[in-house]
Amino acid sequence: MAKKPVYRPRPAAPRPAANSPRSHQGPQSKELHAINDRIRASEVRLVGDNVEQGIYPIQQALRMADEQELDLVEISPNAEPPVCKILDYQKFLYQQKKHQKEQKAKAVKVVVKEIRFGPQTDDHDYNFKLKHAIGFLQEGAKVKAYVFFKGRSILFKEQGEVLLLRFANDLEDYGKVEQMPLLEDKRMIIMITPKKK
Repeated sequence: MAKKPVYRPRPAAPRPAANSPRSHQGPQSKELHAINDRIRASEVRLVGDNVEQGIYPIQQALRMADEQELDLVEISPNAEPPVCKILDYQKFLYQQKKHQKEQKAKAVKVVVKEIRFGPQTDDHDYNFKLKHAIGFLQEGAKVKAYVFFKGRSILFKEQGEVLLLRFANDLEDYGKVEQMPLLEDKRMIIMITPKKK
């Protein structure tokens, strides 16, 4: 009688040691870059200061990263062959995050405040709105002033333009005209940007 074959489970692939450079491939790294054994190309172009730049078979590139106790990181996956660098991946991620934070801090958020006029705004109302506009410009906000024409009041569009130009003129110590009066649908708009201090 034939012997039943003995089932032996295949040994699991050895897991990298906790301090191995290849061990920190968390879900985050998967989204951002392919690193180490996750790089699928058969050869890669190595760049950076710590290597002799050129095209290497993937195994050799991985060995070079291992020797330096660093990671092989794919930085341009769509290049032919993909471009890789040998570096400390966690440090690289940290520096990228830091750089993004700095960029965000530098990007100034532009606030636009709107001021609405009718084509026949009286002086009291005009001065009240002018005072508000000065405050906005002093705070660093842009002012978008417009005259709204209802129905037949579109006939007074020259009057609206004169009003907006007077408004810009009265604000010239606080801001400069970014866009001259422009008729858009039923609104004539002027943009005033704050003067740099």
